[in-house]
Amino acid sequence: MKKIALIFTLILMVCTSAAARRAVKTTLDKPDLAAIQAASTDENSKFYYPTLLKKFMANDTVMNDEDFQYFYYGTLFQEDYDPYRQQGNPETMATLAPLFNKKQWSRAERKQILDFAMETLADNPVNLRQLTNRIFVYEQNGKYDLAKIWQNKLNHLLLVIASSGTGADPENAWIVVYPQDEYDFLNLSGITVKEAKFQEPYYDYILVNPKTANSPTGYYFNIREILNQYYIKHPSER
Repeated sequence: MKKIALIFTLILMVCTSAAARRAVKTTLDKPDLAAIQAASTDENSKFYYPTLLKKFMANDTVMNDEDFQYFYYGTLFQEDYDPYRQQGNPETMATLAPLFNKKQWSRAERKQILDFAMETLADNPVNLRQLTNRIFVYEQNGKYDLAKIWQNKLNHLLLVIASSGTGADPENAWIVVYPQDEYDFLNLSGITVKEAKFQEPYYDYILVNPKTANSPTGYYFNIREILNQYYIKHPSER
């Protein structure tokens, strides 16, 4: 956890400084969701979602920053996308919950956690929490090459979100594809979430415990497209 948190702290700096952005050699900015929708659903596009999904699921690091941006936000426009559906079997989640208070897992516990992570990721490949659990199990199993590969993928997804804004105000709100990502995105940076408040017309304001006296007390997330896609799938709930 500390390793990922430290890397993500560096990533978080990217969205606040052009110089820092150049230092990590990323040209990512706020996503063009209309362009991403068109490309991710076009069979002839290099950003066609099934093509990027196949690349993402492979145990390699061939995807570039733009691939990750189109892949992450392309999730919004897939037929089976539903932002508020249950992710993972709730009974299994309740069984595994006590394990996350332990510093070390047994071999059997590691298998349980990895099996659940893989099952959940098969349904939602960009689940930040289960990607993190997958990495932890690989590390504890001594599979350091696999841990490194999947940490690279997780870090790129975090960079995609960080590059979508600064979170400082509604105009620069970060954009995620699942509400859960708001919490995981912040938690992976070592920021403790207190509560969430919805602000019209389409923002989540996440109150946090500030790290220092000068640190923000909250961050904004733009959920316009999440709500748009939800109501397309559930028109009776408008």
